[in-house]
Amino acid sequence: MTSSDRNTTAGRLKSRPQFLAVRNGEQRRGPLFLLEVLDRGEPDALPRVGFTVTKKHGNAVERNRMRRRLREAVRLSASFAMKPGHDYVIVARRDLLNAPFERIGKTLCERIESKQKNSRPPAGSRKE
Repeated sequence: MTSSDRNTTAGRLKSRPQFLAVRNGEQRRGPLFLLEVLDRGEPDALPRVGFTVTKKHGNAVERNRMRRRLREAVRLSASFAMKPGHDYVIVARRDLLNAPFERIGKTLCERIESKQKNSRPPAGSRKE
């Protein structure tokens, strides 16, 4: 794998513990999806991405369509914006189903690149 390949690909989150670990990271809310981001502290590791579409957002056909649209948006545009050593979980919202595909890709890149805008600090990091 060359360094240029590393910038254009993202690994996959597959197990439940991996998804649960990302929930402790930063959350970036948006109208089409919620983006959860966790810095694993491994600067040379590939970024990893996982997708969540809950049953309340439609039947299996609709959920799979949302998941496919998200995967393709990540493949075409968002994987370039993902930082090495970070995990990303994209939690779909119902509006994703009918949104124009260009908007999905653009919004995804904006959410990945944003720092604290429309986000909350990780759980347990508040000082009182």
